Amino acid sequence: MSRPLPAARLRVPTDEDAVVWHRIFDDPEVMRFHGGRSAALFEYEELTARQRRHDAELGFCLWTVLDEEGAAVGFTGAQPWPREDFGPYGEIEIGWRLTRSAWGRGLATAAALTTLERVRAAGVERVVAMVDGRNERSIAVTRRLGMQKAEEYEVPGSDPVRRGYCFRLELAQGAEAGAAA
Repeated sequence: MSRPLPAARLRVPTDEDAVVWHRIFDDPEVMRFHGGRSAALFEYEELTARQRRHDAELGFCLWTVLDEEGAAVGFTGAQPWPREDFGPYGEIEIGWRLTRSAWGRGLATAAALTTLERVRAAGVERVVAMVDGRNERSIAVTRRLGMQKAEEYEVPGSDPVRRGYCFRLELAQGAEAGAAA
């Protein structure tokens, strides 16, 4: 029997969240599948500003995830896939990244399920998740969401060559299946 998922508390990222994301992602283990190190602070400032625009224009974004005490522990949400050089360009990607202290509690799955509800309500019919092929924790989240591996991509500029897996989920018929897992 699986344990119940925690409540997912999400908010549109604030200016202050850029600083928090920069700090909590300054952990090589958290960033292992995302380039190995935290981005520069200005990049998180641009990212949080872009997410506020996405929320205003699209009705969804990468939201800040809050723990039981209300502290920011990462993000989850959805945004248009940003890269033109590889991957599912033009599709809506869901994703998550949490500080290490938040791992293993079901928070990524709970927040991703909330994301699926919100993007479905915004009229999105299908989502993708791009996951580094070595990231077993994130692959497990995609399975709990009911997503299916659809494609593989070679990650440009990776040395050694890394594989990115593209998982897909049709929202019209599939998100509830993940909630039952």
